[in-house]
Amino acid sequence: MINSRAGYGKIEISFTVNGEPKKLRAYPMERLLDVLRLKLGLTGAKEGCGEGECGSCSVLMNGVLMNSCLIPILQAANTNIQTIEGLAAENSMHVLQQTFLDYGGAQCGICTPGMILAAVQLLDRNPQPTTEEIREGLSGNLCRCTGYNQIIDAVAEAARRRNSA
Repeated sequence: MINSRAGYGKIEISFTVNGEPKKLRAYPMERLLDVLRLKLGLTGAKEGCGEGECGSCSVLMNGVLMNSCLIPILQAANTNIQTIEGLAAENSMHVLQQTFLDYGGAQCGICTPGMILAAVQLLDRNPQPTTEEIREGLSGNLCRCTGYNQIIDAVAEAARRRNSA
């Protein structure tokens, strides 16, 4: 829902974040990243490059991986946003969170939420990816700490665990 009052500049935006309906007032061109972090307190998405090149700010919008630093909040109206905070079940980590922990796929943590959400999208579309498909699925996310091997191993293990469950 979008509701604008003339003269104020801010608009009312309704959308769903991690399964919870949200309604807030924001300037139409405020970045989704800033709204998530500053207005909703969801700090998992990180400010990396601010240009959509690194993937640190990634979220799933209607199931599609998006760089939240490039999305004006107006585009988020009536969408379903999933952040890293909404991934885990109540008392247990998502399988990808666990395998990132098990395989050392998370080091400094800046890229980790975006990498995990990219892997969620990948495994939802392709439950048995090859190593090359994993590399391609994560290609929009930059990591300066791990050298990627641990991340790729973590995603492959998550695929194995999901397929054997």
